[in-house]
Amino acid sequence: MTVQKPDPSTLDLSDVEWQVSTFDSGGGGNCVRFARKGEWILIGDSENPDALPLVFTQKELEAAILGAKAGQFDHLAGPA
Repeated sequence: MTVQKPDPSTLDLSDVEWQVSTFDSGGGGNCVRFARKGEWILIGDSENPDALPLVFTQKELEAAILGAKAGQFDHLAGPA
């Protein structure tokens, strides 16, 4: 079943509590940030807080986390 995600520009983000990893590379906010808005998981850029976030379902986030834990994205974290 395909879930219709909301357009991020229609979401009221004023009450969203963003969370960033404690593994931030430089301690200066250079990190991906996450938040929950109702049933949606929001992913944004802490360096560009006014940019619209990406919207995911919890299942999509779970799949990404499992992939990261399994090392499937390790090649993206190293030198380009």
